[in-house]
Amino acid sequence: MDDFLRIAKALADARRLAILERIAARGHAACQHLCEEFPVTQPTMSHHLRLLADVGLIEMRRDGQYAHYRLRTDVVEAYVSTLEMRLRVRSVRDTAAKKGAVRK
Repeated sequence: MDDFLRIAKALADARRLAILERIAARGHAACQHLCEEFPVTQPTMSHHLRLLADVGLIEMRRDGQYAHYRLRTDVVEAYVSTLEMRLRVRSVRDTAAKKGAVRK
């Protein structure tokens, strides 16, 4: 399975998507804090985080016994670009940039 499909499969789970959104909103998050915010056990949270890390959407940094996660924006941007290409849609960013260029 290619990376695009692996990411799509990981994002298809509503809980994983919510976890990813929380990490993105904060810039980074500790596993312990995510466990406190979501009604799941620590092993379940670790499973979700491991899947997100395995497909490259987040990366982990150890700080003693604590694991901190951050969003890999480069991977998200590449995924979105591939999705736009596969669906043959123009990027909202590209559209906004063209409108801005026309107005100037």
